[in-house]
Amino acid sequence: MVNRTYAALLRGINVSGHKKGPMAQLRALLEGLGHGGVQTYLRSGNAVFTAARGDEQSLAAELRAAIEEHFGFAVDVLVRDGAYLRAVADACPFSAAGLEARQLHVTYFSAPVDAARFAAIGQGAFLPAQFRLGDRVLYLYAPDGLGRSKLAEQLSRPGLDKGLVATTRNWNTVTRLAEMTRD
Repeated sequence: MVNRTYAALLRGINVSGHKKGPMAQLRALLEGLGHGGVQTYLRSGNAVFTAARGDEQSLAAELRAAIEEHFGFAVDVLVRDGAYLRAVADACPFSAAGLEARQLHVTYFSAPVDAARFAAIGQGAFLPAQFRLGDRVLYLYAPDGLGRSKLAEQLSRPGLDKGLVATTRNWNTVTRLAEMTRD
């Protein structure tokens, strides 16, 4: 079987001093699960690895269970393969080249999200901030940054379906993970 390269996106780890998980331990945990080429990116829960078995959902479930057992807390985990991560970066509807990384974000979802969920958000009221939906992602252009974005605040309000996981990364992380997962 051929090894495929994946990125694991952990939600809410090492944020504001909560759910601390040293990246060296995360790397060791992935290696202990039999994965190769393990690398982490930043302290905020991004890991790249190769796997000869499994799919995105089974790999995410395996890692989620291992993290809970090892660290003693639960975190949501999304696993995406390199081809998908590159497709997300390539499909960005905003001109990323002219923007700062803090202005452009991608929220990854564990499953497709119905556009109707966001239909009540009048984008015109938040200009120049804008969002667009893609393949299991939401692209957000927030010119003043995510923390100051009134649009980002509105986008987080529509309740997500039970079991749907969402985690956001800035553009630097989006493109770096796409590069790191090149086979």
